[in-house]
Amino acid sequence: MQSKEKREVELVVISDVHLGTYGCRAEELLNYLRTIRPRTLILNGDIVDIWQFSKSYFPASHMKVIMYITKLLSRGTEVYYITGNHDELLRKFEGFSIGGLKVVNKLVLDPHGEPAWFFHGDVFDVTMEHSKWLAKLGGKGYDLLIMINTVVNWFGKRFGTGRISLSKRIKDSVKGAVKHINDFEGTVTDIAMQAVTAMWSAVTFTNLH
Repeated sequence: MQSKEKREVELVVISDVHLGTYGCRAEELLNYLRTIRPRTLILNGDIVDIWQFSKSYFPASHMKVIMYITKLLSRGTEVYYITGNHDELLRKFEGFSIGGLKVVNKLVLDPHGEPAWFFHGDVFDVTMEHSKWLAKLGGKGYDLLIMINTVVNWFGKRFGTGRISLSKRIKDSVKGAVKHINDFEGTVTDIAMQAVTAMWSAVTFTNLH
């Protein structure tokens, strides 16, 4: 049986996969990756959930995602792994590269002649900055919520009431409250200034030599 032709894509950004947790949608992600041939793939944080990693739970479908990304690397796809909060242990490896894989904390690309900045969203999270233990506790609670949600949707399918997303409802409520205390614009400005300063320093250094 002949495989379907893959869609050529210049840039793909994927984040918050959380491999190693019950809430991960590894099979859906794998199905999507199998339909495309990206020139550049940005893994924008929390791909593997190191906070909640357990040897007792890492299904085959989760490993298949990692193996498929490795396959993309072998076929010439450039892969950037931007570290997030749930995989923050990887931040000490910033600058590491092997083949087409590069580990970074922030990334600036200019695919269309204008710089585009990529970074994980935890830089805007005041909980991460001041109460990391609370964020980790929330991660555990989210995983439990996913398990409860699975049971609720099983009954919903049996009785014809349809699917619901408890996690989405809670996330929407929390985000509505947090956005009033997060200095979003200030954080964006700081990141932008850091990127511009770094780029200007690189240009100046090049001119000196």
